[in-house]
Amino acid sequence: MNIYVSNLSFNTSDAELNELFSTFGQVSSAKVITDRETGRSRGFGFVEMPSDDEGKDAMLGLNNKEVEGRAMSVSVAKEREERTGGGGGNRGGYSNNRSGGGGRW
Repeated sequence: MNIYVSNLSFNTSDAELNELFSTFGQVSSAKVITDRETGRSRGFGFVEMPSDDEGKDAMLGLNNKEVEGRAMSVSVAKEREERTGGGGGNRGGYSNNRSGGGGRW
């Protein structure tokens, strides 16, 4: 069972997340998501538990549990959506569009 955990303290580590959930059963993995550039926690993470029953027990036992002054929110993780990479186009705020002639600049 893949579990989504939000409203984590920014000080919570992977090991602490693993320890919290391991009281309810076997944990395959526990990962606090961090910002790519700063390495700082983003305040949420994911926990994998091989047993659905243990995962459900963990969700019931840990949802709204206060850890380091914050009440965690624990739920079943949604499947990750496939990103197509389409759309968007100009993302930098600078347009090099010189067509149309007669522009002001």
